[in-house]
Amino acid sequence: MDIDQFASEHVTTETDAPFQLENSYTLDVTVDGSVLAKAGSMIAYTGDLSFTGKASAEGGITGFIKQAATGEGTPVMSIEGQGHVYLADSEKKVQLLELDAKDSITVNGEDVLAFEPGVSYEISSMDTLAGSFAGGFTNVYLEGPGYVAITTHADPIVLEPPVSTDPSATVAWSGASPNVQVNKNLSDMIGQESGERFQMNFDGDSGYVVVQPYEEHAGEN
Repeated sequence: MDIDQFASEHVTTETDAPFQLENSYTLDVTVDGSVLAKAGSMIAYTGDLSFTGKASAEGGITGFIKQAATGEGTPVMSIEGQGHVYLADSEKKVQLLELDAKDSITVNGEDVLAFEPGVSYEISSMDTLAGSFAGGFTNVYLEGPGYVAITTHADPIVLEPPVSTDPSATVAWSGASPNVQVNKNLSDMIGQESGERFQMNFDGDSGYVVVQPYEEHAGEN
């Protein structure tokens, strides 16, 4: 393929849609005011945009998403102005969701890429997982209306409760709340230190759980 063919095949799509996938790994956000995104996820932008740290309820810019390995906060950036910003996160696939006013989803903090300012959010930590993940396991509860972009390693699958999942592979859930327990079938394994010692049990007959074919926090303790 010559250079012109290459350029035409990979050119960005002209659109005014708030959130749009340019490919499986890149999100194109039309900014007309502001949007919130994971710090460090910007790979390019056009127009007149500014990028600033987003203060948390606790103060500072480090209270939004905790890193499991260090317990430290990962800053979230507020992108303001008019233009397009292109976001990506370590070649993870971008999954685009549009939440209605009554829709909500809880997402692993590592897997939140961006969301519109009209989406409300609340941060919580599963301290019961602190034995496997330093600092616990931080999740972001997101409630519409608005667009939300999350990321997954490879293609996810969606399961309906009742189901038990590995916390390391659990990306998000909605309409169900997990109960964290030690997996007794693995608790006696010598040298077993990954999240597989724990399991997230989703009971009931409603909602869904999103898992990925990758253990994102395995071996971090």
